[in-house]
Amino acid sequence: MLQLVGPVAGLLTSTFLLLAGNGLVGVLLPIRAAIEGWSPFVIGWIGFGYALCFTAGCLFVPRMVLRVGHVRVYAVLAAALAMSILMHALIVHPVAWIITRGIGGFALAGTYMIVESWLNEKAPNEERGKIFSVYMVVTMIGLMSGQFLLAAANPAMATLFMVSAMLFAAAVIPTGLSNASSPKPLAQVSLDLRKLFANSPLAFVGVAVTGAAFGAYSFQTPVFLQAAGLTQAQIATTMALVMIGGMVFQFPIGRYSDRTDRRHVIIATTTAGVVLATLLAMTAGTSLTMLFVLMFLFGGVLMPLYSIIVAHANDHASPDDFVEVSSGLLIIYGVGSMAGPVIAGGFMNVIGPAGIFAMMALSFLAFTFYAAWRLTRRDAVPQDEMTDFTYAPPNASAQTPEGIQLDPRAEETVT
Repeated sequence: MLQLVGPVAGLLTSTFLLLAGNGLVGVLLPIRAAIEGWSPFVIGWIGFGYALCFTAGCLFVPRMVLRVGHVRVYAVLAAALAMSILMHALIVHPVAWIITRGIGGFALAGTYMIVESWLNEKAPNEERGKIFSVYMVVTMIGLMSGQFLLAAANPAMATLFMVSAMLFAAAVIPTGLSNASSPKPLAQVSLDLRKLFANSPLAFVGVAVTGAAFGAYSFQTPVFLQAAGLTQAQIATTMALVMIGGMVFQFPIGRYSDRTDRRHVIIATTTAGVVLATLLAMTAGTSLTMLFVLMFLFGGVLMPLYSIIVAHANDHASPDDFVEVSSGLLIIYGVGSMAGPVIAGGFMNVIGPAGIFAMMALSFLAFTFYAAWRLTRRDAVPQDEMTDFTYAPPNASAQTPEGIQLDPRAEETVT
């Protein structure tokens, strides 16, 4: 394993630092915004700005790299990323935060894509699956580590913003000192909405719903937890439990979906999501233990769903279209993640903090009915024609078109 990881250790270290910085700022900003007295609806627009610009970064950063190269673009984006975080501490105003969070989202997309492109270049074809798995583990540990830094200082002060900016700046060092040559140009995303929908209407709708649910979770759950009276350490623990639940349940659910009609697994998963989100909305603040258990189980629903839906879409696509389909669905997911925080914020404004889970319960319920209807419209894919399930992080913090290129299934399309 050391021989495998050694050549990419610097890149994985940069990935860890980027994800740790984003994990910290991802929980810090909603909590600080709530401390400032901003409504959940306003906080949702900050999430909208981030998701919009992250998605735009996936589309436009490859063109920047073509013009001036990987190293220069990476350095510029890392500097812009650190500056955007510091600007949050300097100018505490909703409009300013929407703009600066958008700048951060664009810069994060670019830095992730460039690091992932170097990983793609370094990964031998026969070891691509192992490196992809290590990369997924590093992203998860990085996000959780950053979230736990929330307990290190008072969110009302500027300290944690400085810590996050330092992590982003530090991410330049391992990559900047790497002797890796510039890889091939970044993946250009082609988006054919009509083709994506025709390939799998269920996947098209599903990634949009999943994006909305995860966007709502990412930007509004810290607000809900703070309103429930949790400490910073308890908030970080709760957010980590969601991710741990996803890691625990992802492969049992995913592997089972390889052996049956994936639509049945999707329906079962979203039905469980309806039940768990409803319980969370009803029992908010009644028991910390109950909250921990429910959030752990909810993570087991929320985290694997995106990967199962993408696998279902690729079951219906030609193997040569894997990258095109997955990248296109990622953009649709990004559109959903723009809407999710705003819609959830509206629910929370009307019915209180638990409105985030009411919104997700209704979203999953509507999608469950749609998925059940799709069962009557199309035959199941024969098992020997199905693609293998592979986990992909269901968030705009660690999934770009270059990350899709790292997936071992992408290599199969060109061999």
